[in-house]
Amino acid sequence: MMNPTERRSPCVVVTGVAGIGKTTVARLLARRLGMPFADGDDFHSPADIAKRSAGTPLDDADRRSWLESVGRWLHERDLAGTGAVVACSALRRRYRDILRAACPGALFLHLTADRGLLVNRLGRRTGHFMPGSLLDSQLATLEPLAPDERGAELDATPGPDTLADLAAALLARRL
Repeated sequence: MMNPTERRSPCVVVTGVAGIGKTTVARLLARRLGMPFADGDDFHSPADIAKRSAGTPLDDADRRSWLESVGRWLHERDLAGTGAVVACSALRRRYRDILRAACPGALFLHLTADRGLLVNRLGRRTGHFMPGSLLDSQLATLEPLAPDERGAELDATPGPDTLADLAAALLARRL
């Protein structure tokens, strides 16, 4: 068990809309920090995946159990003191609140980019169940981090390695 005065490894949620680079950046960041990584998409139920694959956005009821699963994963790593990095859209404040309820110290790195860049990236992406046709739905749902939310916004225009370096530097300063 960790001494309460020790500096704990952070639990970080890399957020943003489809095509922004959450998974790539989160995986690179976890490697740089030597922490466990998870892709939030791996926590979706088969029903959620089928719904999104068919081009139907998830509603809040669909998202709740998914977010609670991601939150449990973060909580377990926080208790273990390992910290963690997870890629998870967490587009709305209330979604981030579910994650914070499970892991109160969670930090959010919100990746942003203009729609044109996102459309371009989604057009090149293969092997993912989230169709690009849902981008506008995600952009309409998106609520940027509020001033009282622990985290930072990063422009996702630079490459993933640059973003992971920027994120690691922010975390070193503990935002």
